[in-house]
Amino acid sequence: MSDRLLLAASLITVGPISVPPPPMPLPIAPDNLSALFASTVAQTLQATDSHKIVPILDVALPEFSQSQPTPVESPVTALQGTTQLVKNLQVLPLSQSSVSSPTSGTELYYQRFAALKAGKIYTRLPANSFQSFWTKETSKGELLLQKPAHEQWIRLLEQEAKAIAKGQGANRLGILVGDSLSLWFPSERLPGGQLWLNQGISGENSGQILNRLSAFSETRPDTIYVMAGTNDLRQGASDDVILGNIRQIVSRLRQNHPQAQVVVESILPTRLSSISSDRISYLNQQIAAIAKLQGAGYLNLNALFADSQGQMRQDLTTDGIHLSRRGYEVWQDALHYAESVMAVNRIAKK
Repeated sequence: MSDRLLLAASLITVGPISVPPPPMPLPIAPDNLSALFASTVAQTLQATDSHKIVPILDVALPEFSQSQPTPVESPVTALQGTTQLVKNLQVLPLSQSSVSSPTSGTELYYQRFAALKAGKIYTRLPANSFQSFWTKETSKGELLLQKPAHEQWIRLLEQEAKAIAKGQGANRLGILVGDSLSLWFPSERLPGGQLWLNQGISGENSGQILNRLSAFSETRPDTIYVMAGTNDLRQGASDDVILGNIRQIVSRLRQNHPQAQVVVESILPTRLSSISSDRISYLNQQIAAIAKLQGAGYLNLNALFADSQGQMRQDLTTDGIHLSRRGYEVWQDALHYAESVMAVNRIAKK
């Protein structure tokens, strides 16, 4: 097991499990979670000694193609105003483009829209899919794509959720909910063996995330990962507002998806002088407590992302807030580990 995965063992506390909890109370300080996690895993493994614990395996999953009996419901109508822009784009041979994947929110939006219109979900496709729809440029190298409004992003995510709800079948489903950090999580780095729905929107604060949870209420997720709070801090929100919104987010998700494991992820550190690392640490302690009280899991990523000063490690960020490729690799390891822990718990319940 790599050093990163050994460290990740101290980062996750899972919600209700099938074995009695350890006698000690849940420590709020993230640095003290290691002992609790080790105790929980030991008890879980004892309860499952008759089972062979294996990693999550990739299985054959359905492609949301036009040949499927459950096509996407009216994406053209739902995203009116964008469709004509897509139709007007000149289809370019892939060989003429050196771009491998979208690098802006606008490009990503049109890629996802094109995939949805084709009856597919972009998390199941290569990163360079539908290039001809999002690489159209002028002679000056400027994109001929209109920047989508926030409301258009919301409608797109609603339609993707409807497509997943219709095409999920018996497959497991994981959902990422959050802001741009979740939005840009590379699909190819998501844990295998299940479908994934990305419900991240750039720039959103916790209140905006709370207000759109109904967008995927018809889905049947097994796991929902929530990350919120960074934009609140940038926008000057108070601790009470942030924690109150996160409390409501967890409560609403638990209500809408009672069979799902809700996992709240810690607020990541930043390199912004305007955001105190001590404040982020305090908020994360409170978020961990909220998760416990609400019966949700808590994934503390800070030990993986913070340097000795409590700031975001330079090698993991592009601008002090957003993640580099290396940053997403670290997050990927944590997600894989969390999925493995929950797989153990599922076996223990059988």
